[in-house]
Amino acid sequence: MKVLITGGAGFIGSHVAEALLARGDEVVCLDNFNDYYDPTHKRRNVASVLSHPAYTLYEADVRDADAVERLFAAERPDKVIHLAAMAGVRYSIERAPLYVAVNVHGTVNLLEAARRHQVHNFVFASTSSVYGRSAPVPFREDYPTDQPLAPYPATKKAGEVMGYAYHNLFGLNFTAVRFFSVYGPRGRPDMMPYMVTERILHDREIALFDAGEMRRDWTYIADIVVGVIAALDADLPYEIINLGRGEPVLMADFVRLVEKLVGKRARLVTPAAPPSEPPVTYADVSKARRLLGYNPQTSVEEGMQHFVDWYQREVRSGDSHL
Repeated sequence: MKVLITGGAGFIGSHVAEALLARGDEVVCLDNFNDYYDPTHKRRNVASVLSHPAYTLYEADVRDADAVERLFAAERPDKVIHLAAMAGVRYSIERAPLYVAVNVHGTVNLLEAARRHQVHNFVFASTSSVYGRSAPVPFREDYPTDQPLAPYPATKKAGEVMGYAYHNLFGLNFTAVRFFSVYGPRGRPDMMPYMVTERILHDREIALFDAGEMRRDWTYIADIVVGVIAALDADLPYEIINLGRGEPVLMADFVRLVEKLVGKRARLVTPAAPPSEPPVTYADVSKARRLLGYNPQTSVEEGMQHFVDWYQREVRSGDSHL
C-alpha cells in the first residue's frame, strides 16, 4: 500500500511514516518545511528515512493546487493521511487569513486530488480544540462544536465538514481524528512539554495560566500513531473519532512532574488564561476503542520520561543543532 502523508516531516507525521515503513508500506511525504518553527527540526525528523527505498519526499505546499495534482498523478497514493496544517491556537489569533489558506484551501486541494485519483481512504488530523469551553466532559464526538475559540480550531472544524461533503458527493472514505495534546520525542518547540522542559533547564520564567488550574489530556505520540494507522486501515465511510488518553492532568501537576524529571524547580508566573484557552480537554475514547481497537498505553509519567530523555540527548547536548 502506498500512503501519502502531508506534513510528513513534522512531529506526528515523521513518527507515522516510520511506523508505516516498518510494516512494509510505501510512504510519500509532502512537506513545505515552513518557518513556523526552525525547519532544522523537520530536517532532523526525516534524516533517518531519506535513504529508505520505500520513502519519497516532496517539498511542496498544500496551497499549491497544481503541485498537489502533479504529486497525485505521479505517485497514485492508495490512501492519504493529511497532517499538514498551520498549528497552534494562540498563534492563529491574529493570523486567520493564513490559517484559512493552509488549513481550509489546502485541505480542499487535497480532497479534490483524492477524489479525482480515487483514493481509498482520507484520514484528516483535527483537534480537541474544536470542543471549545462549553462542551461537557469528557468530550464526546457527537457534542456540538460550533463555538471555536480561535481561528485554528475553526479551520479544523471546516476541514471536518468539508470532508463530509466529499464523502456525500463522491463516496470518499473520510475519518477525522481529533488529537488531544500530543507529546513525545520530536515534539514541537512551541508546545507546552517542550517549553516547560526547556525553560526549567535554562532558568527561564514559565507562564502557567490560571495558576495551573487548567487540565489537559496529554496523549503520547506512540498511542497517537497506533490510532492514526488504525483509522487508515479501517476504511470507514465517514467518522469523527477522538484520539486522547482520557485522563486529564492538572497543569500544576504537569509542571511538578517535569521539575522532578529534570531535577530543577520552575520559575513561574501565573497570568489569567487568554480567551482562546479552554479550562479542560478530556477525551471520551470509547468510540475509538469500539471502531479502531484503540487502547492508549502510555501514562504521562512514562511518556514525559521518554520526552525528557530525548530532549537531554538530542537537543540539550547540542549534537542536533536544534
